Amino acid sequence: MSTATPVAPTSPHVMNTYGRLPIAMTHGMGCTVWDTDGKAYLDALGGIAVNTLGHSHPKLVAALRDQVGKLVHTSNYYHVPHQETLAAQLVAMSGMTNVFFCNSGLEANEGALKMARKFGHDKGIDKPKVVVYEGAFHGRSIATLSATGNPKIHAGFGPLLDDFIRVPLNNMDALKAATAERNDVVAVFVEAIQGEGGVHPVDNAYMCDVRALCDERDWLLMIDEVQCGIGRTGKWFAHQWSGITPDVMPLAKGLGSGVPIGAIVAGPKAAHILQPGNHGSTFGGNPLAMRAGVETLAIMREENIMANAADVGAYLQAQLQAAFANQPGVVSIRGKGLMIGVELNKPCGQLIGLAAANGLLVSVTADTVIRLVPPLILTRNEADKVVAILAPLVEAVLAGHA
Repeated sequence: MSTATPVAPTSPHVMNTYGRLPIAMTHGMGCTVWDTDGKAYLDALGGIAVNTLGHSHPKLVAALRDQVGKLVHTSNYYHVPHQETLAAQLVAMSGMTNVFFCNSGLEANEGALKMARKFGHDKGIDKPKVVVYEGAFHGRSIATLSATGNPKIHAGFGPLLDDFIRVPLNNMDALKAATAERNDVVAVFVEAIQGEGGVHPVDNAYMCDVRALCDERDWLLMIDEVQCGIGRTGKWFAHQWSGITPDVMPLAKGLGSGVPIGAIVAGPKAAHILQPGNHGSTFGGNPLAMRAGVETLAIMREENIMANAADVGAYLQAQLQAAFANQPGVVSIRGKGLMIGVELNKPCGQLIGLAAANGLLVSVTADTVIRLVPPLILTRNEADKVVAILAPLVEAVLAGHA
């Protein structure tokens, strides 16, 4: 076991906005990637929940090559046939009605917030408010940053927007108290599973209660599925475990298997809020991204990948529980499907470098939570390898030996 932690290099030309490891990948296959030195890594990060089909999936590669040889971009002045195809599939999967396409999760969330604001203005509310959550992460634009519940990433960017009312997760009394006798609330905006906030799922009962409250008070229920959607939890969308349907659902990450893509799916209450001229995107819905989305969903169905995410995810959680059963420094192992967080009782950021040095790609979020969001094609054998590499590194960090 290697205990060396790589030191991030500096670049004279690229803005210093990421704490990078000194690794550059050259190629990948399945759940394995190789760096410029030829070293192999088991990818338990999946591009941060992006590489749904792993790396170099032959069906996806062939489809994207075909599309690049036809059209990459035309613009939204014209119809894009694959937009219609992908939108129809997302509508069928979600039980909602209409889709707007953009390029990222940030853009999808920003668009959702614009929809909430216009929804309020259309009702005669001058300063609409949106309920958001402690520990939330919705992006790094000024609006999505303001909605995010992480003071560390707020620093240096004030004043933030005051459009938001922040409440703790899974606490219905707190939500009702914060919104009591207010006539300016227009929406509740919640991640079905908080990803950057530490892999915290919303309780099914709480989700149902929020749905009922939004119906009662004529609010939009907006569920951020950017990280937890597209089959990662064993259902197409994580909120489907609670049996409810949102009014607005931002998507991104896994929908394009690595090709930049974002989408806002809307139900009847929200589908017609935005009209021509209200919102747009130069690159959103381009033929290449749409083909990636259509092919990703097709391959997932053909290869039963969503069931694999549920099966291998449950297996990986069980193996982690067994490995850390007698380790008091492991506070919690939680998540759903292949979105798993292992919370320690101390900061563990050094595990990113330690794991990479030992051939495993992971991330640490919320300072103390190891996040595992591998490609949805992960096998049980690969899950065993994740645990075999990670467990001794966690033990070393908790013992202060790393």
